[in-house]
Amino acid sequence: MQMTHSEVWPWPDDLDALIAAPQHHKLLFENEFVRVLDTCIPPNETTPVHTHRFPASLYILSWSDFIRFDDNGEVIFDSRTLANIPTAGSAGWTESFAPHALQNIGTQDLHVISIEQKKI
Repeated sequence: MQMTHSEVWPWPDDLDALIAAPQHHKLLFENEFVRVLDTCIPPNETTPVHTHRFPASLYILSWSDFIRFDDNGEVIFDSRTLANIPTAGSAGWTESFAPHALQNIGTQDLHVISIEQKKI
């Protein structure tokens, strides 16, 4: 489930991507305004359940198909349903994410730089 930034964040801090899934999320930079994450999920790997508290601009370094699951293991998104497949060098936007896991079902790394907006 995506959330808007104005909603109160109901999930515990230990579900933050950097804490709950550090093998897939690395902190590149942080200040009071933004947090920059390097997210890389190799083929056939699944992240632990985690959250993304802040909306973010995304920069795609490499793309791979994936399935996103909610914290109960139910499929909430399958990238194979996208009308336009992102390519390396493309950018996008995402709102905050409630607890979820992501499984890379493709053949290459899903590698994204996220610039999370802490204050909007």
